[in-house]
Amino acid sequence: MMRLLLRWVGTLGLWLLLTIGSPTTIKAESIDKPNIVYIMMDEWGYFESSGMGHPILQTPNIDHMAREGMRFTQFLAGGSVCAPTRSTLMTGQHTGHTTVRLNSGGAALRAEDRTIADMLHERGYATGGFGKWGLGDAGTTGVPENHGFDTFFGYYHQVHAHVHYPRYLLRNSVKIPLQGNTGDPYVGDVFADQLIHKAGLDFIRENAQRPFFAYMPWTAPHGHWGMPKDDPAFVKYRDKAWDATNQRGELDAQTYAAMVEMVDRQVGEIFQLLRELDLDRKTIVFVCGDNGGQAYFQNERYPHGFLGPNLNPKTGERFRAGKGSFYEGGLRIPFIVRWPGQIAPGSISNHLGYFPDILATLSELVDAPLDKNADGISILPTLLGEAVVGHEQQEHSYLYWEDRKSVAVRMGHWKAVRPSQSAPFELYDLNKDLEERNNVATRFPDVLETMKSQAAEAHSAPTSGGVLDPSIGFKGHTAP
Repeated sequence: MMRLLLRWVGTLGLWLLLTIGSPTTIKAESIDKPNIVYIMMDEWGYFESSGMGHPILQTPNIDHMAREGMRFTQFLAGGSVCAPTRSTLMTGQHTGHTTVRLNSGGAALRAEDRTIADMLHERGYATGGFGKWGLGDAGTTGVPENHGFDTFFGYYHQVHAHVHYPRYLLRNSVKIPLQGNTGDPYVGDVFADQLIHKAGLDFIRENAQRPFFAYMPWTAPHGHWGMPKDDPAFVKYRDKAWDATNQRGELDAQTYAAMVEMVDRQVGEIFQLLRELDLDRKTIVFVCGDNGGQAYFQNERYPHGFLGPNLNPKTGERFRAGKGSFYEGGLRIPFIVRWPGQIAPGSISNHLGYFPDILATLSELVDAPLDKNADGISILPTLLGEAVVGHEQQEHSYLYWEDRKSVAVRMGHWKAVRPSQSAPFELYDLNKDLEERNNVATRFPDVLETMKSQAAEAHSAPTSGGVLDPSIGFKGHTAP
């Protein structure tokens, strides 16, 4: 069993520690099975936090987490849309290998697919999921309770998750009616996000005496923007005179901003609970977005979106495109990890990684065998230090993404993108061109040929899960 014991390599390092000390020294504890909390917000953009300099949004809890943990500058999503990126996260396989590659809402994992929850459950963890699953509706081979989760409460079908006032939620495929909700996306008697958040907190309380994995793929701030009018975050923004709309023509941007701050408040409540239960130093917490931000709330004044999820407010640089694209705007996500006493506070990593690496990381963390089909590389040496883990941080030879129309490869600072099946590959040097404006494919043909070969190597024929009982799946927002 791996134990996380900090050790200094060489007598010189030990002598320096004893003689001059260090204010950032981490005193690691022997923790066989740390608790794991993984929070993922839907469409939360790279720059949509006050810690990244956003001029409007205030996220004090997430900012505090970053100050106490590690922020990654280029940890990328596994896909550019909801279901595929979740599939890469859960299975540890990139989109050339993972099962769910479509964003149809009904796509499902196969019965034989193994997930992070499977691995952790086998290691003795209580496993709970709270939010949007997106990898198999009720009545399919992909339901979460058949893929390692003791309990999953929320939405299974990703289109169901577009509404924050649904007629029902699911717990282990059983419908839980929400009285007073009609399926209207903007109003109802029961705000699903509150129920989901409470269920997650209850799960942590109930399993405080054993190791647990709390997976929290929250739906906000994505979906139809409706929320309780008495929520403090909505009260803060409701009277802002913003002429930036997207869906209804009223209060869209205001509600989105309120949802971001509501989620930040919920993150703070999780940390408060961990402290109350004396679990703070025994728990590693991840917070991230699920894919690149979407430039909502566009008009003539805001052609790139009012809240600027992909705009650096400090430099004016803008990631190209957004959700649904393999340009940087569709893949760059906020990614923060905190574990007091283990991860150096206030650290920033430029390590290049993506969602398939999470399974490999947790596999090494809990000393579980890594599935032979996994494509990820553990980032534990980056998080805890190479001396602590006992080996150097490995690097990817390349990262890969695909969907029905597009392909992308990342090799170090090079990025190759084929934006459509009929288009040629483009090549960008991200060290010099983060906005991906200058296609240098003709200047570096050898580099591009290498990356095209990598793309061909990474692709495999898609497989799919199955529907076992079509009668019990999602039938639309107004259906009971």
